[in-house]
Amino acid sequence: MKALCWTGVNELSVETVDDPGILNSQDAIVRVILSTTCGSDLHLLGGYVPTMRAGDVLGHEFLGEIVEVGSAVTKHKVGDRVVVCSFISCGKCWYCRNELYSLCDNGNPNAGIPEMLWGQAPGGCYGYSHALGGWAGSHAEYIRVPYADQGAFPVPEGVSDERALFASDAAPTGWMGADLGGVKPGDTVAVWGAGGVGQMAARASLLLGAERVIVIDRFQERLTQVEQVIGAETMNYETREVTAELRELTGGRGPDVCIEAVGMEAHRDGPDFAYDQLKQQLRLQTDRPTAVREAIFAARKGGSVFVLGVFGGFVDKFPLGAVMNKGLTLRSAQQHGHRYIPMLLERMARDELVTEHLATHVMSLDEGPQGYAMFKRKADGCVRAVFRL
Repeated sequence: MKALCWTGVNELSVETVDDPGILNSQDAIVRVILSTTCGSDLHLLGGYVPTMRAGDVLGHEFLGEIVEVGSAVTKHKVGDRVVVCSFISCGKCWYCRNELYSLCDNGNPNAGIPEMLWGQAPGGCYGYSHALGGWAGSHAEYIRVPYADQGAFPVPEGVSDERALFASDAAPTGWMGADLGGVKPGDTVAVWGAGGVGQMAARASLLLGAERVIVIDRFQERLTQVEQVIGAETMNYETREVTAELRELTGGRGPDVCIEAVGMEAHRDGPDFAYDQLKQQLRLQTDRPTAVREAIFAARKGGSVFVLGVFGGFVDKFPLGAVMNKGLTLRSAQQHGHRYIPMLLERMARDELVTEHLATHVMSLDEGPQGYAMFKRKADGCVRAVFRL
């Protein structure tokens, strides 16, 4: 079968790889219909995640049709249209029983690698390096889905492929940020990043009752989507003084909840960005925490900061004193999508949550390298490149 593979830093190619097969009775084989790029994939492409190997198949956000099931699969049958959570979780360990699905003890067969990096291992993730399991990704004609009864979810009739696709990762990740960030009715919420996850965090905040939601970015195409589709306010950080204006909008306090949806390659004007970028390029730090710092300084005293962006290692100049002295609640996680996806699909069916606008560029898998180049540069207003197989 054809698949889009990582072949080196900033290098991708469409290659022929072996078809997947049933290896465990709980497996399913899914024919991929749609698979999308994600901002976190750019960290792999740029070489910031060191456990990639040439030939690894990328992609972790997808929708497809089941073509084969293992003998222990009871919730799905051949022909079902399903969206699959990007994180692989067994459903039975302590973490899964407590709905901390991305921390599953059994989803990552390479637990020793992240244990060296982070002390303990998260679960596995499709197409996201050998530190997260070495699982083949979804930018391929077929994919093996382990623990299919846990991780695959039937798509309601009437919900389009393009809408349901983003229930795989962007929508549950964004919803988790608003939910675990503690958004309450009447809150003011600030979201850093107007990509797919940031937009979904903003929409989730509104649906959870936030009075005002402000999304911060620099690309006008994405900010326009936020205003016209999500229904939130926007702020362009290249032309606005973000922290000062957030204070002014909130009577001098700052937002109740700040959600960072940018990650380890955050951009910002000013000397702090130049400092972070230089240290990252010299590998003196692994991540650029620019947006996280700003969120911490902007949050009101006693407020909440939730980090949704992907970070891999160590950062410099982290304002721990601000976290402690302002009494902030600081949380983060990879997405616990299994707890949110059924609810999100129901909201999609009721048109409360629309996501198809994120698929700004739909193309074939053969165009995958060009799609990633466009997505990385944000060329032609690209919010997401989606591959139709």
